[in-house]
Formats: sequence, C-alpha cells, structure tokens
Amino acid sequence: MAGTKTSTQKYLDIAEIRDGVVILKDGTLREVILCASVNFALKSEDEQNALIGSYMEFLNALDNPIQIMIQSRALDIDNYIRRLLEAQKKQTNELLKNQITNYIDYIKELVKIGEIMTKRFFIIVPFNPLGAKGKTFWSRLGESLNPSKQITLKREKFTSYKRELDLRVGNISSNLKSMGLENVVLDTQGLIELYYNVYNPKTSQNQRLGDVHQLRVES
Repeated sequence: MAGTKTSTQKYLDIAEIRDGVVILKDGTLREVILCASVNFALKSEDEQNALIGSYMEFLNALDNPIQIMIQSRALDIDNYIRRLLEAQKKQTNELLKNQITNYIDYIKELVKIGEIMTKRFFIIVPFNPLGAKGKTFWSRLGESLNPSKQITLKREKFTSYKRELDLRVGNISSNLKSMGLENVVLDTQGLIELYYNVYNPKTSQNQRLGDVHQLRVES
C-alpha cells in the first residue's frame, strides 16, 4: 500500500550501533569480542587438560554474564580466487596459465562438494544500566517503566556506560589471551558486518557490505 513505507529496523532489537557498541531498544549495551580458536583434538593430553583447567578458571573469574556464539558459514574463497585470477593475467607462460585455471576449477569443486565450513567464535559482553552501581530503587523503577526516557538517559550517559563496559571487555580479553586465545574487540564496522551477515545470511554471500562511513541512509 502506498504511504505505508516501514523500515526493517522496526522489527530489530537494535536501536543503534556506534563507537563499537550495540545499543538495544531496551537501553542495554553490548560489545562483541571475536576470538580465535584452537584445534583441541591435535593437542596432547597434558595440553588438553591445561586448556580445560584454564577454561574453568576463566568461567569462575567472570563477574558478569556473557554469551558465546559460534557462527558457521560456507568457506568464502572469493578473495583467494580473485588473487589467483590476477596472478593468471600476469603470467606469460601459457602452460602455467592453464595450470592456474585447472587449480581454480579444482578448488571451487572441492569447496562445493566437500561443503567446507568455516567457524567464527564471538563473545558478547552485556551491560545493563539498570544494574549499575549508585542507582536507587526508584530511579531503576522509573527507567524500567519508561523505555523512551531510558533511551534518552542512555544517550546522555553513554560515555560513562561505555567506560564500564570497556573495563569488563578488557578483563575478558586479557583472560582469553592468558589461555593462548588471540582476540579482538569488534569496532563499529565489524559489528554492522556481523549483524548484516546474521540477519541476511543469503544476501551477504552475494552482496558485500561496504564501508559504513560511505553508506547513505534515506530518512
């Protein structure tokens, strides 16, 4: 129907993403850590036991809840294939050109038949302003009963809330590194790409998301 243009954002829990923080419509905040993995099966028994012990210590050291998410996707070889094609164009030896072509076809077929998947591991760290220290019972009650007021308050105190959330994320990141797990906190671009892929799993395979700083959104 004409005149009933509705944004898909209406159906999402996300109010906005800025400064590396996801702000939900209920006024809570999230930061996301992308964590590397280890091949547990290839470790020796002593190494496996050490990893299990470290993981238990990591969980016991948590002062706040976290969410662990594993994202499985078909292996993306587009960039690799693109580099091979560029190398093929520069190649003057016809035999090597043909070999590169055969290799590209082999890789594509291997990924297609084998259904090779890649996994990415994320740790979502939440922060709820309603549970922040220093708030009285009545202020928490008032904010919970008035979501719009909570969002306005969140904007005014975003910096202080982010500072507390950054401390949590920093501690978790440090503990992960002590386990030998490299990790990085997603910035705004990384967060938007993550949620874009989550909400558009099929579209994201064929249509890449550009630099968010270059996007133009119609009002």
